[in-house]
Amino acid sequence: MTGNFEGARRIVVKIGSALLVDPDTGHLRREWLNALADDIAALRGRGRDVVIVSSGAIALGRRLIGATSGALKLEESQAAAAIGQVELAHAYSEVLAERGQIVAQILLTLNDTEQRRRYLNARNTIAALLKRGAVPVINENDTVATSEIRYGDNDRLAARVTSMISADLLVLLSDVDGLYTASPALDPDAKLIAQVDAITPDIEAMAGGSDSSVGSGGMATKIEAARIALGAGSSMAITNGRVDHPLARLEEGAPSTWFRSNASPVAARKKWIAGTLEPCGTLTVDDGAATALRSGKSLLPAGITDAAGTFTRGDAVRVVNGNGEEIARGLCAYDCADARRILGYKSREIENVLGYRGRDEMIHRDDLVVLKDQGR
Repeated sequence: MTGNFEGARRIVVKIGSALLVDPDTGHLRREWLNALADDIAALRGRGRDVVIVSSGAIALGRRLIGATSGALKLEESQAAAAIGQVELAHAYSEVLAERGQIVAQILLTLNDTEQRRRYLNARNTIAALLKRGAVPVINENDTVATSEIRYGDNDRLAARVTSMISADLLVLLSDVDGLYTASPALDPDAKLIAQVDAITPDIEAMAGGSDSSVGSGGMATKIEAARIALGAGSSMAITNGRVDHPLARLEEGAPSTWFRSNASPVAARKKWIAGTLEPCGTLTVDDGAATALRSGKSLLPAGITDAAGTFTRGDAVRVVNGNGEEIARGLCAYDCADARRILGYKSREIENVLGYRGRDEMIHRDDLVVLKDQGR
């Protein structure tokens, strides 16, 4: 990717309040949103998955509650978010429906991407929506989040979502062209940095504050978002979103800063599972299951002969063969009690055994690392 989206099958687009809401009137910038919707529909038409992380609920809602200026108390911000979120979701649904796209709304808090079970629920929900051709629109759940469980800006939320769903590219639509050597507002000789290959102290030193009166993210939060995205094997671009058709312009080579990842999202996720997480239990598999894993298949309950340890859904577990040799490691879709109840059963029998319809797989292949494949 050198200014186009070639190779980016799944794209996360972050949209700030300053782009979406007119700071003078508090109204939605409808024409701009229509142009952006054209870009999104075009990407979807080319087979790309698109996920939107959008600010704007509080900026829209504060006008509707009559608080058009000044700082808001926590409960006032949450009230504004509750009202503004309805208008925001309706706007996205309306403009994208006119272009044949289905919109889904998802509200997240910091805990949803840090607690393993919530993380898996969110990841699986977004994956199901994308599989069915929907465009998820994600925002921080400001209505219920307190300062202890908030991101505080949607740049980092977008990066966490990018990591969560193994997206190839994160695009931050900003009020500037990208990262400069110094603030362009203060230094006329500031130069735009076209490409960043690593987040160094020099890069961090170039980040400044936010110039927006309605947004909360500055360049420092974008650098932190880049760190998260690169760590997940995703690339990231910062570009000016104030223009019409910002995504199409970015593909055409508009001024921007690209942060390049040296790994793929899949490889980065596998490395995280294999080398970072501490296993909480062990699943023993028969020879047929071991062979299936080596051929790239998921681990099904039917091939499991024993489940040891204490683990919850989403925890890492070791997978061993009948000789006790570790052959794989992955994130289990069931807690230890349910895993023991369904081991040896076929996937179609899980609902009868547990009384609810869970995943067909004990460990899905996307959440599984066969140890011979480590380092790929």
